[in-house]
Amino acid sequence: MDLDTPWEFITDEVMGGVSQGSLLATKIDGLAAMRLKGLVSLENNGGFIQMAFNINKNGTIFDASCFSAIELDVLGNDENYDLRLRTARLSRPWQSYRANFFARARHETVHIPFSNFCPHKTERPFEPNLLLRIGVLAIGRSFEADISLSAVRLVR
Repeated sequence: MDLDTPWEFITDEVMGGVSQGSLLATKIDGLAAMRLKGLVSLENNGGFIQMAFNINKNGTIFDASCFSAIELDVLGNDENYDLRLRTARLSRPWQSYRANFFARARHETVHIPFSNFCPHKTERPFEPNLLLRIGVLAIGRSFEADISLSAVRLVR
């Protein structure tokens, strides 16, 4: 995926939470990156900050059925993060397919097979031929988030 794709920054403020942060297009160690940084708070039933993008800029379906995994070129802060996928069959904003990953404080490639994604608040299995959106979240506990992506790839 091209990092020039419009990324969106979302916090738990949409549901009354108080987590704060920012999303910045930047260069880190000479690499173009999208950087999500902030404080995740569980106050007021909150608990997340997110960076996400539609695979197709116009929000249409992307058929990823010929791929088997997602790879992220990532630099983190030795914390756990979530990778979330949304498909055209999901109708509620809280529904997704989720996989957890650890983002080390050094550049590395994280490989996450589609088979690692678990349905959240849906009974529908993941259908890669209906992929719409990819998101990275700092979620579920109070902590300082700092994660940068220099590449997002679908791989066979």
